[in-house]
Amino acid sequence: MRIIITTILIILCTTTFLSAQNLSLRNTNRLYKNQAYKEAIENYKNLKQTDEVLKKLGDCYYFTGDMAKAAFTYSSVEDNNGQITDYNRIYRYAQSLLALKDYDKADSYLLYYQGKDWNTKEFLKELEKSTPHNFTVTPIRNEGTNSDFGMSFLSESEVVFASSRNLERPVYAWNGLPYLDLYQATLERDGSLKSIRPFPSINTDLHESNAVFTNNGTVMYFNRNNEKRVKINDIPVSNMKIYKAELVDGVWSNVEPLSFNNDMYSVQHPAISKDGSTLYFSSDMPGGYGEFDLYKVSINDDGTYGQPINLGKEINTQHLDQFPYISDINTLYYSTNGKQGVGGLDIHRSDLVNGEFTTPINLGTTINSSRDDFAFIINENLNKAYFSSNRSGIDKLYRTTREENILTKYAVKGIVKDSISNKLLPGSLVSLLDEREILIDDMIVGDDATYFFKLEPNRKYTIRGTRKLYIPQDVQFSTDKNGRISHDIYLTLLSYQDAEATIKPDRKGDIQVELDQIYFDFDKAIIKPEAARTLDELVGIMKKYPAMYIEVSAHTDVRGPSEYNLELSKKRAASTLEYLVSKGIERRRLRSIGYGEMQPLNNCVKEGICTDKEYEINRRCEFKIVQ
Repeated sequence: MRIIITTILIILCTTTFLSAQNLSLRNTNRLYKNQAYKEAIENYKNLKQTDEVLKKLGDCYYFTGDMAKAAFTYSSVEDNNGQITDYNRIYRYAQSLLALKDYDKADSYLLYYQGKDWNTKEFLKELEKSTPHNFTVTPIRNEGTNSDFGMSFLSESEVVFASSRNLERPVYAWNGLPYLDLYQATLERDGSLKSIRPFPSINTDLHESNAVFTNNGTVMYFNRNNEKRVKINDIPVSNMKIYKAELVDGVWSNVEPLSFNNDMYSVQHPAISKDGSTLYFSSDMPGGYGEFDLYKVSINDDGTYGQPINLGKEINTQHLDQFPYISDINTLYYSTNGKQGVGGLDIHRSDLVNGEFTTPINLGTTINSSRDDFAFIINENLNKAYFSSNRSGIDKLYRTTREENILTKYAVKGIVKDSISNKLLPGSLVSLLDEREILIDDMIVGDDATYFFKLEPNRKYTIRGTRKLYIPQDVQFSTDKNGRISHDIYLTLLSYQDAEATIKPDRKGDIQVELDQIYFDFDKAIIKPEAARTLDELVGIMKKYPAMYIEVSAHTDVRGPSEYNLELSKKRAASTLEYLVSKGIERRRLRSIGYGEMQPLNNCVKEGICTDKEYEINRRCEFKIVQ
């Protein structure tokens, strides 16, 4: 009986213990699902370390920025099962390893995740030579262990930033810190923040962060999370929104959300262009390339907004693209963890050229750490910048100065010459284009026929030489790791006259395509069959040289009224042009002009003094090369 009672007691105790474990796991998984990661960590640590617990515990460490514990916990899952099978968790594990600078192991997981070779050590080595600037970074002196980030300028000396220092605010379940408020401070010359006080009229019990101000300081945009939670994939979420406020009689008023906010996704991290006409932001709205993408939206004169436009795959990745800032010279700075980098969020830059952003460049290891670096702002003229980073374990503000990287004197130079005579060709146009054939810069070369352009690293370029009556020359090159820093490219242009035997100077010195004469019947503007065969030769030449532009000129004899002859010549020139267009020549490469009887080839300048054959010579078309 004693044995039976003991057995029953053991069974009851074991059942009670397992029930408690299961109940605790369910509750903790609910915390995980609701993104209450800080509380979930403490619970998971006290549970039996099953694969499920370890995976989610690793995620909790990752999402709260404890990369060392995240990597260790993920490795425990790996050791138990031989590999991590969850695709997104592979990425998080690789990012955790990058944060610890365990590059070889991180690369092995990134190789599996990205499906391509990934050599972080080589990338960092190349980055030393490819980044345009070196930065000297100093923490902004600011007492306290609270989270501070996202600084912006309200005036020359007054700054605004977000902080978790208000202990009276509710606790954010994600990281266990108080909800964010906006604070104003005076930035001293020594880099310290003085007279720190809550920003007036804006803060609530919700998150407020990432304030930006228009040039005149009367309008601000900032983040605030949605007071109402909505269920997305069965998870209650309070998404971020961008709000606008106006300074009215010294008080920030008229606070209202922007029209393109949405309860079902976040719209955050506002940035304003210098002219105040474009707002940039980050969002996970549907239709993007990844977790968060960068967008822009027009601000209309009446205060309404256009439709948000995604900045495209050149900028955005499948992961986080956030914290945009557009400088006074229209350079975009932003942070991403979707491109090869130092680790975590890295700050990148991209120039706005002809309405398109160029390939982003990582700002390098003198500013980017193996952790998150973000919320970068800069005075381009003074080369002074400010940014945020959690490199110390918590978000903090930093200041930095920059200077040109002496290792990256990226440039292209050269001389423009005639390819046959080897003579210099002053007055030639040299253009620099990007890999999308978008013009970046151009110049007319001087008497020495030399050109020079500064370049950016990790780009593909085309240098193009053009000159009237010459065939353009394109030379492609790159400044990536397979290219060179400095390029010396001689442009040797071949004239149309040297390229084709049928291209010769005419009696006036103009260069023309010399073909059999095209004759018209008397008083007619119709292309005759023999004329069509001649024009087909011109079609072949123009298709061979797509940069060639032609002036089609038509002439008549002197018989008949001069006004009538002028109109007839215009019709003949137009008829010839239309025939060329019908054969596939772009209309923009052609122009037609009628000279009437003004340019005879012989002395038949009066009616009745020549034979029909002699008059016929003047009824013709000519083809002058104008470009």
